Amino acid sequence: MTDSLAQLTQILEAEDRVAMATLVATRGTTPKKEGAKMWVGADGAIRGSVTIGGCVDARVIEEADGVLVSRKPVFLTMSLGEEEAWDLGLSCAGDVDVLVESVGAEADDPIRALHRRIAAEVDQGRGAARLTRLGGEFERAVVLEDGSVEGTLGSEALDSEAAAAAVSLIRRGVSRTVELGGGDVKAFCDVSAPPATVMVFGATEVAIHLVVLAREVGFRTVVVDGRSRFANRERFPTADRLVVGMPSEVVGELDYTARTFVILLAHDYKYDIPVLKAVLKTDVPYIGLLGSSRRGAAIKDFLVQDDVAPADLERVRVPAGLDIGAEDAPAIALSILAEAMAEAAGKEGGFLRNRRASQGPPS
Repeated sequence: MTDSLAQLTQILEAEDRVAMATLVATRGTTPKKEGAKMWVGADGAIRGSVTIGGCVDARVIEEADGVLVSRKPVFLTMSLGEEEAWDLGLSCAGDVDVLVESVGAEADDPIRALHRRIAAEVDQGRGAARLTRLGGEFERAVVLEDGSVEGTLGSEALDSEAAAAAVSLIRRGVSRTVELGGGDVKAFCDVSAPPATVMVFGATEVAIHLVVLAREVGFRTVVVDGRSRFANRERFPTADRLVVGMPSEVVGELDYTARTFVILLAHDYKYDIPVLKAVLKTDVPYIGLLGSSRRGAAIKDFLVQDDVAPADLERVRVPAGLDIGAEDAPAIALSILAEAMAEAAGKEGGFLRNRRASQGPPS
């Protein structure tokens, strides 16, 4: 949610105080994700939306006016009828939860201070999350990517549990309401994270298509190859970074985080083995290797002989990609990127129709 960080900074530069409404939970399928925000200024100006308009946003705007006066948070649960739900993009009637808070431009404003702390982390390439306890005194805390907690939700036990949940969400780059204390406490985890990175070793034809696709879905892209005739701007005009150098020599100089997806496409042992040895020492969420099962087994055997633990090698996805019948470079790139995204999200990558049957509009 780095866009929200930038938007709040811009808004507070223009106004002394705004009411910030955040969509914290939905029951149903909605075009807006948890973390969607609306800002209502003291002058009545409205920016953003927590749904797509209609009765929910109207109710939020009404409540925001009161929050600006009282400066006390309000937690709203709104029920939708069948027709309202369809108008809002929900496939069936349900509830939506919205948290409305007052945020001031003053240096000592509590939410403003947390916002600055999180923005500093994102500027350094790390993710962080603001957790708000829903109800009671609306206690707040910040959880950093390394699991450290600043502030408190009320107790050390809750903070520890919240930190574990927040780190998992930071890795995935998603915001969610989490249940703590055996379900007795709910807190909204509002995640801000820099873009995830797809790091490709091997500037091949598959890599060309993979970089284009990755950029389209919001990834930062890095391409590494020892051959300048392959790793160049003519072939990779949209890559965020091109690294020309032997992977075995530069792999240790690159930055890896819990949001770095490593994909090896060179199909060359002198590229693959040293890169795998290096990245298996990091906590990257996905390592994909292009090649057959037989080739993958042979590479893993080499690594075992080089003292890499067999359990660590289970992290290497080979052949990389989902089984979509891919045969050409664009389709292979699509299958690999889809697998990487599915693994990072904790999904199986199966058919959506098997998860939930689609529903039509109410009659």
